[in-house]
Amino acid sequence: MRVLVTGASGLLGVNLALEAAKEHKVFGLVNRQPLKTEAFRVIQGDLLAPGAVENLLDTTQPDWVIHCAALANVDACEADPDQAKKVNTELPKKLATHVARSGARLLHVSTDAVFDGNTGSYSESDAPNPLGVYARTKLAAEHLVAEANPNVIIARVNLFGWSISGQRSLAEFFYNNLRAGNTVNGFTDIYFCPLLANTLAQIMLKMLAAGLSGLYHVVSRDCTSKYDFGIQLARRFNLDQSLISPTSVKSAHLSASRSLNLTLNSSKLALALNFTPPEISASVDQFYTLYQQGYPDSLRQMSSHGTRNTP
Repeated sequence: MRVLVTGASGLLGVNLALEAAKEHKVFGLVNRQPLKTEAFRVIQGDLLAPGAVENLLDTTQPDWVIHCAALANVDACEADPDQAKKVNTELPKKLATHVARSGARLLHVSTDAVFDGNTGSYSESDAPNPLGVYARTKLAAEHLVAEANPNVIIARVNLFGWSISGQRSLAEFFYNNLRAGNTVNGFTDIYFCPLLANTLAQIMLKMLAAGLSGLYHVVSRDCTSKYDFGIQLARRFNLDQSLISPTSVKSAHLSASRSLNLTLNSSKLALALNFTPPEISASVDQFYTLYQQGYPDSLRQMSSHGTRNTP
């Protein structure tokens, strides 16, 4: 298959492109950060530019399109809601429309943050209630993408993993700080179901290969607090877990509201694929294995601007 991945320098995008490239011909679209790799073909461009979406599809002729590109920094979305709407809502609608016309399949990446977190254990049939600009723009995209492209797969996700900058995921935050001997806060009152980016990528490819369509929660089998996630990671890397201070998010004074209980039910996905996503402990083990194999260094080497850049 010919696979187009947007946002290919981001946390999910780069891991997805590398996983897909093991079996498919992959085109990875990046915006500002050039990449150096022989694993897939890198295309640099701004999808917000006039005609960019049409030209990209004409150039790559993909069978599958996986749309990872987004303005995902929740505080940045609060600061610039107009830009958040352009990137997170208007662009996905346009892409879905043109992908439908081309005959390709589309997988659109959404977020668990569409829920307010008041109850948890959300299924796909539960009504979302987004709290901030980021979540509202992502939920709006879900509706518009499904309307424009009825065969689309919409995947609500939460993930962690190794990134090009080394600073894009919660796991990297804990690892970097604990390794440096820094004290950090771990929220005891925010619950989530994070899945390793590489595993998430493999599941997404299975979903496309199986011809699925519709809305799915693609997260780990179990859930945890962000504090306990940090403890798991510290233990796996043999780092000092006492450096993690159990803290309430309410005392953090963050500019954007955070949903507290974003635990999702992934049984619909398990039934559709006859496959149960792994538990968080297994994902942490795999995150550690990738570290042992030198995977973080290989990712950093893909950047032509060192380890401090972000997509």
